[in-house]
Amino acid sequence: MKIGFIGCGRIADLHARAYRDQSKACLYAVCDSDSEKLRARQRDWNAEKGYEDYRDLLADPEITAVEILCPYDIHEEVVIAAARAGKHIACQKPMTTSLHSARRMAEAVQKAGVHFQLTEIYVHYPPIAFAKKLIDDGAIGEPVGMRIDFVSSPLGGWFVPPSTYEQQTRIAGKGFGLSTFDHGHHEWATAWYLLGAAERVSAWIDSNDGMLDVPATIMWKCKGNKRYGICEFLFASSMPVPTKYYSNDELYRIVGTKGILHINRGTGDMMEGPSVSLFKDGAWTHYHDIPTDWGLGFVNAGRHFFDVLSGDAPPLLSLEQGAEVLRFGLAIMESARKRREVYLDEVERPAALLSNISRRMRERSESVVAPRTARFPWFHRDVSRFAPEAERLTENLASQFDGAAVPEWNAVIALELLDSKGHASQTYTFHFKQGTLNIEKGVLAQDALLTVHLEAGLWAAILMKKRRIELAVIQGKIKFEGRGEEALYLKKAFHF
Repeated sequence: MKIGFIGCGRIADLHARAYRDQSKACLYAVCDSDSEKLRARQRDWNAEKGYEDYRDLLADPEITAVEILCPYDIHEEVVIAAARAGKHIACQKPMTTSLHSARRMAEAVQKAGVHFQLTEIYVHYPPIAFAKKLIDDGAIGEPVGMRIDFVSSPLGGWFVPPSTYEQQTRIAGKGFGLSTFDHGHHEWATAWYLLGAAERVSAWIDSNDGMLDVPATIMWKCKGNKRYGICEFLFASSMPVPTKYYSNDELYRIVGTKGILHINRGTGDMMEGPSVSLFKDGAWTHYHDIPTDWGLGFVNAGRHFFDVLSGDAPPLLSLEQGAEVLRFGLAIMESARKRREVYLDEVERPAALLSNISRRMRERSESVVAPRTARFPWFHRDVSRFAPEAERLTENLASQFDGAAVPEWNAVIALELLDSKGHASQTYTFHFKQGTLNIEKGVLAQDALLTVHLEAGLWAAILMKKRRIELAVIQGKIKFEGRGEEALYLKKAFHF
């Protein structure tokens, strides 16, 4: 397969490495508006053809696909032109500057029927890809959160041509942060890859010099679960960063229900020792043999694109995945500008703010911090009306039991339901044994590991998902004796 590069800037050096020592594809043509740079790159990479206008490259019938490496604020016009020319496309991150633009790009690609991959090298960087495999294999259990620490400096690293700085600062001048949006795409893609899609973000983005968007702290919550992440961008103005590439580095920590993962190096080489570390079962396992050359992310991303072209792999990132990460980055910008939390579905949809008002009010009512005073004291949330449903709902629990979630749990749990005057009205004993459940009605086991007492109406409201069991505990509505930690298994077994 013959591939063409559109753009020969600093980063193209790393993309070119993917074409070494392999037989699937060759770097056949290069394009850059700077004729001197073009000839030098054509010579260095042994490219057969050189073009100063990307339209001429796209008209070359020998070319199967293109890697688009030009500034991202012109990605849309180049991607659409490439798709119309029937060329398969690998496009450098960020995808573009708006979701409307991304949709136009997607429409052109889909209409042309060509392959598209957004080149996000961090999901192909060996330590991050290895961490993803460990997470998928259950090494840390269910992920619950992550932290990213990013530090940059003006000292250290490779030579960056003035033309690269010019185009970066030109786009940054439009409000797209060099750290939190341009480089930030790497971090948001990594968060999406390891933790899942984001639902909402809160961002504090400042500047020490009026241009660079650091220091910054970004927090986010994932969609459909209680996974949270935080990323800090800091600038160390007098600290040289040991690196072969850009003068910055990252550390990643992913916490799960059973363990912790550390990714100890990113762009640079600040941390010595293992590239990845896993804490599990009370001990650390250190992985020293995972390569940490940042440039390998480009090699692996390029070769993954070759596999996409040959039909051996799906794109990573795809059009849809690229748009999701773009939405993440745009929401961060909007949060910092508006000085408030932003849901990702609000981005470029002003009406979504109104539909999210009820969602915010509901989530505020579920907060477990801050004093709880009745906003409307004449309005009493009486749950006693649900009491007649308690018996039926409790007996139906057997059908809702998820034994696969607690395969090794052995416990006896007793439940006492009270009437509105605090007198016992119903009793149950639950016997859990290695993924099985037996319910005894009318029995309150004396040897139970945990005995729970609450009003029948409240219990029914919890089972009907009209009340949250956690808030009921905090509010003192539920009393218990024994091992309170067994309640964690109850939540898992019945997905309360």
